[in-house]
Amino acid sequence: MSTFPLLDNHVHLQPNGRNFKAVLDFQKAGGTHLIVSHLPHKGHKVSKPEDFRLQFDTTLKLADLAREKSEVKIFVTVGPYPVELLRLSERMPLAEAKEIMKKGMDIAGEYVREGKAIALVEIGRPHFPVPEDIMSASNDIMSYGMKLAKEIGCAVVLHTESGTPDVCQDLARMAEGVGMPTEKVVKHYSPAIIRKKDNFGLFPSVLASKKNTEDAVAQGNRFMMETDYLDDPRRPGAVLGIKTVCKRTIAMMDSGLLSEEDVQVIHKDNPSKVYGIEME
Repeated sequence: MSTFPLLDNHVHLQPNGRNFKAVLDFQKAGGTHLIVSHLPHKGHKVSKPEDFRLQFDTTLKLADLAREKSEVKIFVTVGPYPVELLRLSERMPLAEAKEIMKKGMDIAGEYVREGKAIALVEIGRPHFPVPEDIMSASNDIMSYGMKLAKEIGCAVVLHTESGTPDVCQDLARMAEGVGMPTEKVVKHYSPAIIRKKDNFGLFPSVLASKKNTEDAVAQGNRFMMETDYLDDPRRPGAVLGIKTVCKRTIAMMDSGLLSEEDVQVIHKDNPSKVYGIEME
């Protein structure tokens, strides 16, 4: 493992994927810390709020297995995936589907309060065009999640459409409307919009492509890095491979684009502040 921290801020592990083997690959590449983010597991259909508990428990078990098999420090984030609202609304009235999503958010909040998870994830809205009533309901659920996170004192990780300045402003207004500090609102899958004047105070989790990270570093070090690794056997390496954050960081250090101080800020100080975690 690396002599300095290397965190991938957003990966998924799946029961039918490589799960702990992928984490071992991350470790071999120098990775020290992972945030495993809940994503719906195939075969676990949600029809009522308690179904989310089985989903979240599966994510926790995968994280536990990876901890047993590796030396990587692993944190977990949980929450009802925004696209789940569409699946539910196909089988029941939208108002009923919305309430199930909110109660799923409450259950996720229990996991954070119990110390099983560190944040609510991926709350938000679909990343593709949807009917206006679905978008309105999604925004209501997202606002509810932000309010809940504010009450708990934890971060939220947002799944939305691409993070343009206009989108960031909309999300920041929503957070401010419920008293949620924007510093604890993480924009997952973020482009290189690093400066507060451009992202309205949201905290960017930058997708670790070469151009994205180099553009981000050119603006400062107020960001985290992620692969959004899907652990999908049908699409190995999607979205980015599990080693990407490590390789990208080390390459930028070798080329002089990143200093050791920058690495400490990006991979340790920033996540410590955003999530309130010990990055030892």
